[in-house]
Amino acid sequence: MRTAVVTGGGSGIGQAVVERLRKDGLAVATIDLSASDDESAFTADVTDRAQVDAALYEIRRQFGPVTVLVNAAGMDSFKRFTDISFEHWQRVIDVNLNGVFHCIQAVLPDMIETGWGRIVNISSSSTHSGVPYMGAYVAAKSGVNGLTKTLALEYGPSGITVNAVPPGFIDTPMLRNAETRGYLGDVQENIERTPVRRMGKPEDIAAACAFLVSEEAGYITGQILGVNGGRNT
Repeated sequence: MRTAVVTGGGSGIGQAVVERLRKDGLAVATIDLSASDDESAFTADVTDRAQVDAALYEIRRQFGPVTVLVNAAGMDSFKRFTDISFEHWQRVIDVNLNGVFHCIQAVLPDMIETGWGRIVNISSSSTHSGVPYMGAYVAAKSGVNGLTKTLALEYGPSGITVNAVPPGFIDTPMLRNAETRGYLGDVQENIERTPVRRMGKPEDIAAACAFLVSEEAGYITGQILGVNGGRNT
């Protein structure tokens, strides 16, 4: 049985990915900032390498080498560019990009030694065309896409694939929180702008991740697979 780690697995897209991968027969552990009673859940801040390493030590001890990683931990940000303090900018980059750096770098030795690995990075459809007031977030997620392509080239010869899934308009707690704060405009209008005429579900993203971490997806790497109902093509 392969061991998978999902960051941000306590809610939203990450939680849906955890449930799907477990259904598909993987042993799945989560790394999340929020504590959980789930014995497969490990509390750690992905921006803190020591915490990430400590969580992975316990995961390896309980489940064995990690050969599947889905980076779903993230935070949004809505500020006019001139109102962004450098401290806030750093925090958004730290969570959305540096956290991906830490987690990938920490699990790669397992994958290299095994000669097989799957990495999926959850980025954002905002990287396709940008979004006003989301400069820090879009910059971080664009970095994730670039890192994905580079690592695919570096580690393909080691049997490791690296892909990104940029979600579109997905019904998650983070999106609903942004809606409550007035950052999304009219939700129904957003739905009407979506060709399939519905919001996405976390399960839609989980399905894409399940395919990309499968054996069958071994010839797919360095790709940015948009799951957005046709809003970005």
